[in-house]
Amino acid sequence: MSMNPTALTVHQKSRVLDIAFEDGSSFSIPFELLRVYSPSAEVRGHGQGQEVLQLGKRNVGVTALEPVGNYAVQPTFSDGHNTGLFSWDYLYKLGNEQATLWADYMARLHAAGFEGEAGREPGAVLPGAATAHKGCGHKH
Repeated sequence: MSMNPTALTVHQKSRVLDIAFEDGSSFSIPFELLRVYSPSAEVRGHGQGQEVLQLGKRNVGVTALEPVGNYAVQPTFSDGHNTGLFSWDYLYKLGNEQATLWADYMARLHAAGFEGEAGREPGAVLPGAATAHKGCGHKH
């Protein structure tokens, strides 16, 4: 069964998308989570394990939110990213599984070598990215 939203509000100041669904559930989804889990090919890659780790998105904004038919929205983020089509079902999933997705994202940042929240900060770059030619970058 597909879920339809009954309300959708973009909060620029607090950087969250509020969405309520016809089953009575409602979620506040941070823009950062939307951006990090954008369903676009440039984030998702083209298959399992091809995902591109998104860095430095803590302060990302949503500058526009376009409806796509009556099944999805297409946000434009302040970093220019605008190729993600967020279906109602996907937004429901993001809201519903927010805690798990967030933990997974932090785990991926830590696996990439970021301490604490460092990977979320604007301007974050992969540790060792600039010095990749000096070795494989793995700790042996």
